[in-house]
Amino acid sequence: MLDEMRVLREAAQGYRAAATAAGIAWPERVDTQGPQPPDLVYRLFEVDQVPEQLSWLESQGWGSSALFPNLGELQPWPTDDTAGESLDLLSYSVGTPFHWRHQIPLFRFSVYVYAYVLEDDYEGEIWRYLMSPDAWDPVRAATSLAALFTQWTAGIAAGVVYYSEVTRGLLVGDPTRKVTFDDLWQRAPDLDPVAFPNDLPEPLLRERQRACGVDLDCVDRGIECWEELLDDVQALQESLGL
Repeated sequence: MLDEMRVLREAAQGYRAAATAAGIAWPERVDTQGPQPPDLVYRLFEVDQVPEQLSWLESQGWGSSALFPNLGELQPWPTDDTAGESLDLLSYSVGTPFHWRHQIPLFRFSVYVYAYVLEDDYEGEIWRYLMSPDAWDPVRAATSLAALFTQWTAGIAAGVVYYSEVTRGLLVGDPTRKVTFDDLWQRAPDLDPVAFPNDLPEPLLRERQRACGVDLDCVDRGIECWEELLDDVQALQESLGL
């Protein structure tokens, strides 16, 4: 879903205020990128246009440090040097209901990547993938960017996202002790744990995959299905000279 720009700006600024209040040293805006994506983006992800919402976020200069939960970082527009890596990240999008190429890596965490979908019926959705050679856990993280920022803001308010002095960043969990998934999210029953870059119990993952149209037969085929996707990714990289 594409957010109204007013709604997106308010949600992003709400998250920024909450993260700053929690302890994040938010950088001053640096206009390192123009409002429009480079031509490479259209060629790489096979699209004729890029939503204003994505271009606005990329123009904010928020990719200079880990500003997001679990030390997540905003990914900049791909360049000639990083285009191959961008496609590598999409090789984890096994079984999505849209073409794997029609999305752009947006947030990167230690073991997860969140992508912004560019395909019409799913445009604006945020999908998450586990970066693993044998489990990818594809699922929709949020219906839109504003929805994602709103969840993260509420996570800080509920205490399931906290600032760590050790990492100088935001972490998902409890700052005083190790807690189970159920213990953590029972504290915030109105939040959607799928929006946060943490592991999900198999029953919840399956339920949400089914609801958002993941091809579970492909997922269950495992390595075979992933290798087919990987072959497609590598063929595209070769055709583009990456």
